[in-house]
Amino acid sequence: MKLILSGHNYRYAAEQMMLTLFPGERPGAGENALVLSLSRGNLWLTASARLTYEGNLYTARRRAKTAELTGGLADDRVCQRILKLAFYDAGVKALGQEPPWGALTGVRPVKIPAKALEQGASPARAEAVLRDTYRVSPLRRELAMDCARESVRAKASLRPDEVSLYVGIPFCPSRCVYCSFISAAVDKCLPLVGPFADALEGEIRALGRVLRETGRTVRTVYMGGGTPTTLSAEQLDRILSAMADCLPMERCSEFTVEAGRPDTISPDKLSVLARHGADRISVNPQSMEDAVLRRMGRPHTGEDIRRAFGQVRAAGPFAVNMDLIAGLPGDTPEGFARSLAEVIALWPENITVHTLALKKGSRLMEEGEDLPSGEDVKTMLDRAWASLRAAGYAPYYLYRQKYMSGSFENVGWTKPGFSSLYNIAMMEELHTILALGGGGVTKLVWPATGRIRRVANPKYPQEYLRDIDKLRDEKAALAPFLLETKGV
Repeated sequence: MKLILSGHNYRYAAEQMMLTLFPGERPGAGENALVLSLSRGNLWLTASARLTYEGNLYTARRRAKTAELTGGLADDRVCQRILKLAFYDAGVKALGQEPPWGALTGVRPVKIPAKALEQGASPARAEAVLRDTYRVSPLRRELAMDCARESVRAKASLRPDEVSLYVGIPFCPSRCVYCSFISAAVDKCLPLVGPFADALEGEIRALGRVLRETGRTVRTVYMGGGTPTTLSAEQLDRILSAMADCLPMERCSEFTVEAGRPDTISPDKLSVLARHGADRISVNPQSMEDAVLRRMGRPHTGEDIRRAFGQVRAAGPFAVNMDLIAGLPGDTPEGFARSLAEVIALWPENITVHTLALKKGSRLMEEGEDLPSGEDVKTMLDRAWASLRAAGYAPYYLYRQKYMSGSFENVGWTKPGFSSLYNIAMMEELHTILALGGGGVTKLVWPATGRIRRVANPKYPQEYLRDIDKLRDEKAALAPFLLETKGV
């Protein structure tokens, strides 16, 4: 879709709304076009949208009083709000229906009701903002409110001197067609695994020194990737031993390890994880349908997933998460329902239901596949909601992504008492999360202002090894920030 701006330069806001309304469109491509204008009079600031869609013209206007313009970022928020709403109104006319999340854009819809609850609003008032301002559908309002309550509870449990930790292991046995995560197929990069472990130990030591010097402690740990259990038991033991020796983890209340691929799970690795205090493990089928797994490029079957799950249960009292993806190539509502029923029957502590997102860098985006329709994806998600609630699971965190089938969402569901604090804190940006390893992104959070600064580690193993001295220096340089925000 061609985006033509007049009287402003809020292109990102226009692109966000375009992806919300028309997830199949790409900025600047195709015959459809939008002219999005902003003009200011004495009393009113007016946003106008002229949308040409499939040969027809649709128009809409939104206004705000100029008295709302008080300068700085507040002015940007007002302008972007009415521009996005004008585009939204025109888009809804063109589509003949409203998307499930209404006019909400961005990846964190829970922040709006959670902030309202924190400021003392009643649940009814917090939900009314979603309904009246953003026109979110009833089911999505219910979902957002459930997750907002979990977010408020999670934030109240965090202490000012605590941080969380992400450890990125950028290796996988092979690459799935939908994947854009930072990972290297281990069969092609085997010589790099040992040097990567060496470098990671050095980064762990550097972070441990600065955390202890500044009186900070680690509250939660998440080891992701890639697939961390691609490493051998000996390599895992070495990295986890370095973390135990160097990091202030005395108050760590949650330690998650992604063991998502069943072909990487073995009793000796599970023994290492249990010995080092890991208490949450992901065993991620994505689908239990063998034909769908083959199309994804996964060299395992549903039976392999059941075997791996049994090994985890036998290895210790791990809380288990299992991921499913709605909208995979070759899947159907009936096939997805079978996968969901099988996973629920295994009775893991958490089930995360993702909606397929076409991500840049994935083979699925580059090569294209025959995907289920948006209506089929809606059917999959509707059945998931009903089945999970009936089984006793509740939603506790959610997020959205660009290019997502049907403009839906990813939702984490939990048995009572098994919410992942890391997942909530990371997604809702509740406190500082420090990243180690390949592809991790540190989020430095200033609690008093809500300011966030992101610092990315190198994406690929070769880059990580090249820059390890710089990374150790960056960890040491965190001291002023950690001292400044320790008691806030």
